[in-house]
Amino acid sequence: MSPVLRPTGARRPLSRALAPLLATGLLAACSLLQRQAPVPVEERGIGAPAAPASAASAAASAAPGTLERAHARWVPAGFEELPGWGQDRVSELWPALRLSCAAGGAAAATPWASVCAQARQFFPADDAQARQWLEQRLKVYRLESLQGDAAGLMTGYFEPLVEASRRPTKSKRVPLYGPPADLAQRKPYWTRQELDTLPSAQAGLKGREIAWVEDPMDALLLQIQGSGRLRMTEADGSTRLIRLAFAAHNDQPYRSVGRWLIDQGELGATEANWPAIKDWARRNPRRINEALWQNPRTVFFREEPLPDPALGPKGAQGVPLTPGRSIAVDPLAIPYGTPVWLDTTEPLSARPLQRLVVAQDTGSAIVGAVRGDYFWGWGDEAEAQAGRMKQPLRAWVLWPR
Repeated sequence: MSPVLRPTGARRPLSRALAPLLATGLLAACSLLQRQAPVPVEERGIGAPAAPASAASAAASAAPGTLERAHARWVPAGFEELPGWGQDRVSELWPALRLSCAAGGAAAATPWASVCAQARQFFPADDAQARQWLEQRLKVYRLESLQGDAAGLMTGYFEPLVEASRRPTKSKRVPLYGPPADLAQRKPYWTRQELDTLPSAQAGLKGREIAWVEDPMDALLLQIQGSGRLRMTEADGSTRLIRLAFAAHNDQPYRSVGRWLIDQGELGATEANWPAIKDWARRNPRRINEALWQNPRTVFFREEPLPDPALGPKGAQGVPLTPGRSIAVDPLAIPYGTPVWLDTTEPLSARPLQRLVVAQDTGSAIVGAVRGDYFWGWGDEAEAQAGRMKQPLRAWVLWPR
């Protein structure tokens, strides 16, 4: 809801929208992650589409009180069923929950209107008080596919943080562009390779440079995620943080560089995560353009201020994403603004990741009932976690009583 990977949809509008997971986002061979609200992104994560199901057979096996959505079944459960419920710092959910309540969607409609009004006035003193408040007002449903499968997939995405310069320098020679002047006059627009090699294609980009970065893989990463942060060195030598947001793309199909590396025998199918892809590029500098040109899609950006560095980019719900408390979902399975309990693991340590989050984003690869994309935030740790995340998932939704 790539995230980030994507990304764009709202990511995208990030996903894209990542990062999807970056790693998995690069492997997915689908189109640009199309988020449904503010920030578009590329593909984030490997999709787990729900298989078609017979409505009659689904209804026959459903427990009393089960709710059905287009892509999911909600089965009545209880708080005692949530693994680790008593250990989560649930009071940390409130900033993300208030943002969703203010934005609308599920959190603005009855019966959420009353719960959101109370949430805005409630300031939990500790996690126990926050947990009690939730238990008194919300009930629990276990997420399942329409076929009754409660097992799913969790990937991750993040907001890239890249060193950049307002002017080209000896080390920073890779431009990031705003939309070309003639973008609307040519459909589809020039491919990535044509933009890199043809003077006639480059004419529309003249004067549209927003910033320059050192590594072409960082530029690709920003395009896959659909947004990112730049630590910008200005012309006067000063440095400040800005955000790049998705503005447009060239209407060319998205093709996965990771998939191409697998097909070339350069990486194994289980090795093609984002760190491995970047390592391949470091070892094969003369083949970077060959790899990049396999993806004809190019993303163009707009520059945005970053007044609060603690807030992430906007997701599909139209609210800033909160590291560790926002996820991208399939909105046909889980409405935006819905609290979701996760039971999964961290990719690097395999430690349990059991916590309450809010559904605030989506992505084209995020399809199906038990399917999530976890927003890790920004920085090296977020990149390392998101780039490797592909974990088993069980999930529950919390809904007003």
